[in-house]
Amino acid sequence: MEASQELEKSATNYALEAVRLDKQGSKGMAITMYQKAIETLLKLVQLYPEYSLNKVYIQRAIAYQERIKALQGAVPATPVQPATEGKTAEETKTTAGGVKASYEELIVKEKPNVKWEEVVGLEHAKRAVKEAIVYPVQRPDLFPLGWPRGILLFGPPGCGKTLLAAAVATEIDATFISVDAASIMSKWLGEAEKNVAKLFGSARKSALEGKPAIVFIDELDSLMGKHSNEVGGEVRVRNQFLKEMDGIIDKGKKLHVYVIGATNKPWDLDWPFIRRFQKRILVPLPDHHSRLMMFKLYTSNLKLAPDVDLHELARISEGFSGSDIKDVCQSAHLKVIGEFFESGQAVNKMAKPRPLRMDDFRQILEERKPSVSLDMIASYNRWFEAFKAL
Repeated sequence: MEASQELEKSATNYALEAVRLDKQGSKGMAITMYQKAIETLLKLVQLYPEYSLNKVYIQRAIAYQERIKALQGAVPATPVQPATEGKTAEETKTTAGGVKASYEELIVKEKPNVKWEEVVGLEHAKRAVKEAIVYPVQRPDLFPLGWPRGILLFGPPGCGKTLLAAAVATEIDATFISVDAASIMSKWLGEAEKNVAKLFGSARKSALEGKPAIVFIDELDSLMGKHSNEVGGEVRVRNQFLKEMDGIIDKGKKLHVYVIGATNKPWDLDWPFIRRFQKRILVPLPDHHSRLMMFKLYTSNLKLAPDVDLHELARISEGFSGSDIKDVCQSAHLKVIGEFFESGQAVNKMAKPRPLRMDDFRQILEERKPSVSLDMIASYNRWFEAFKAL
């Protein structure tokens, strides 16, 4: 066993023993075990400074330290829940005090309520997603060769990848299981592979019960990227993910289980993962028409002066992402609100801020640059040409 895996295992064992002693009321021995778990985690961080799970290890070390303080009477007691080896999802659902356990904390199952019309522009991406997911759900009998189960959305940050995934989930009334790759690697030491298996198990269960399931994984590159210094659980998690993906692609029969991955860095993905996403869709920066629609959307609840020309704002905001445009509208509004409060008029409940003028928007646009550089755009286009699969 590699040194990193040995340390990982030791930290898990120390934590499990600490919690067992803690529950028994053996405070002194529990504190000793918590301290050993902390020392082992910090040693792991020190030996492997580039390891992607270091943030997780530090969080756990802090949690154990807080528990030590609680046991010593310094702070109110909060139970610590370590990796729960050997327990089922039901057994780990809640802990003493009603604190949710690892897997339940990792996922978001809230039903998104995003309509297609809220996804401004992105016509090519929307059409590709409809062909891969919406149409097979509506008429599976028309797809004798099956349909894509893995869809990769890539492109600059802030251009609507998450919004697109939420909209398709709303369209087909799917169970929407959302996680980020950092969480999949687990905030709870020793649980990562189990969390991946539970994730896909939950999706399959939903599909078997007649409700389509979408597993949405954000920041996919941090889980499936190229790593020259993989250690410990990272390799095992990646292998588990490959196994689960193969299961739904090759053996999923007619189950409506889909994996939508989103990444801002597609060039960091390993080829074994890339090929499991049969659809690879570029979500680009908005064009002029899309920017115009975004300005209309984000200013719809704002009071605008007659001189505000949304067409001109769309023209001079070329290169801005959707989130950039939202930020511009928000910043212009905050500027006017700030002036209103500083003038002292806000004390009069009947007084209202002045309308936003064109100069307000121009000033904000002059003071900020697009969040996506020309070099980044070129990189996305090169990768798209090499790996596109619409």
